[in-house]
Amino acid sequence: MKDKRLSAIARLAGASYLLSTVIVVYANLGIVKKLVVFNNMAETTKNITSQENLFRFTIVLNLFYCVGTIINLSAIYALLKPLGNTLSLIAASLKFVMLLTWIFIAVNSYVVLRLINVPVYTQAFNQDQFNALVRLNLSGSGIYYVGLLFWSLAATVYSYLFFRSNYIPKLLAIFGMVSSFWCLICTVAYMIYPSFSNAVNLWWFDSPMVVFEIVVSIWLLFGIRQRQPVSV
Repeated sequence: MKDKRLSAIARLAGASYLLSTVIVVYANLGIVKKLVVFNNMAETTKNITSQENLFRFTIVLNLFYCVGTIINLSAIYALLKPLGNTLSLIAASLKFVMLLTWIFIAVNSYVVLRLINVPVYTQAFNQDQFNALVRLNLSGSGIYYVGLLFWSLAATVYSYLFFRSNYIPKLLAIFGMVSSFWCLICTVAYMIYPSFSNAVNLWWFDSPMVVFEIVVSIWLLFGIRQRQPVSV
């Protein structure tokens, strides 16, 4: 019965991560990237106004991503708790802080809609000021990297706990620890020295860690039924 429960939790963790990842990628790279033209806020405002329902849909998708993340971190916590309750709780808490940044991004998107649709705001600023406010609220990259710091910390702890288990191959867990710590170092360096992105492309900060988490999620969906945690 315990084995079946662990397998069910593992499948929930894997499915929730994969589904929420598809949702957030589609929302931000599939839709927002087409609507937002950062070097032309007038065009951006026009796109959002003409496709407002689509822009609102991206807000809903980002919030669903947050729901999926809560389900995922809860399932991972339940799965790894026997290997270290304190560390599992710390990792879950760190990832929860990360998802709060996505809620903040969703709130900022609503602020953009208010700026565009409420006349008192459009009349209170000249065009340059208005464009600057819209751009500021749409620029979620700074917020993302704040969340990425907590995400990489959480992933580092998760990877260590997975290493202590037999849920995934040891080499995969080591790759997770290395890629997560790499992401953490790059994020801290970028926050202190923005020019660090000239040396290391921003895509290389989190891509290895995301690949690790995707592979682990697939493994949890199909591989854990034949594996048991190591006694510690």
